[in-house]
Amino acid sequence: MSALRSHFSLAGLGQGARAALPAFPGFIMFAMAFGTAASQKGLSLAEALGLSAFVYAGASQMVGLEIWQRVWSPTTILTIMTVTAVVNSRMILLGATLHPWLKDEPKPRTALNLFLITEAGWLISTRYHSDGGRDVGILLGSGLTLWAVWFVATFIGFFAGALVPEPTRFGLDLVMPIFFGAMLVPLWKGPRPALPWLVAGAVSLVFHALVPGYLFILAGALAGVVAGMLIE
Repeated sequence: MSALRSHFSLAGLGQGARAALPAFPGFIMFAMAFGTAASQKGLSLAEALGLSAFVYAGASQMVGLEIWQRVWSPTTILTIMTVTAVVNSRMILLGATLHPWLKDEPKPRTALNLFLITEAGWLISTRYHSDGGRDVGILLGSGLTLWAVWFVATFIGFFAGALVPEPTRFGLDLVMPIFFGAMLVPLWKGPRPALPWLVAGAVSLVFHALVPGYLFILAGALAGVVAGMLIE
C-alpha cells in the first residue's frame, strides 16, 4: 500500500515538465492570440502580462478583453467579475477530482497546484494517476511549465500585435474554440456522456441569439449540469 501513497519528488517534477511538451503548440498559439488582442485593445504590457501571470485563465482572459474598458464603472466591474467566475467555475470540478491525490499534501503546495491547474495539465496528471502513478511532482511540473510557456507567449504575442493589424484575417479569432475542441477529444467516452455537452452548446447558442450580454455562458453551463443529472 505504501507504493500507492501520494508523494513528491524532483524527478517527478522533471517528468511532469516533459509530459507537458505536447500541449505547447496549443498553449503558445492561444497565449499569443491573447497577447495580440490585448495589445490591440489598448492594454499596457504590464496589464497583459499581469493577467497572464495572476489570472492565468485563457478563456476568461479572452472574454474579459471583450468587456475591458479604459474607464471603469461599477456595472462593468460586476459584469467582468461575474463572467470570469462563471467561465472559471469549471475549475472547481477539476480541482475536486484531484482531492484523493492531494489530500495529504502540504497546503501551500496544494494551493500552488490548484492555481496552476489547466485542462491540459489536468489531463496529463489524471492519466498518470489512473495508470497508478502517485508522484505529485508530475502535476506541479506540468503546471509550472505550462504557466511559464503561457507567460512568455503572451509577451511575444503582445509585440506581434503590431505586425498583425487584422487578427481575423489570419484566423486568430478561432484559436480559442479550436484549442478547446481539441481538448475535448481525449474526454470522449461515447454519445451518451456527450449529451450534456450538446445540450449546453445548444442552449448557449439560443441564449446568445435571443438575449444580449453574457447570460448565454451561465445558461449553457446550468443546462449542461441539469442534463447530466437527468441522464445519470
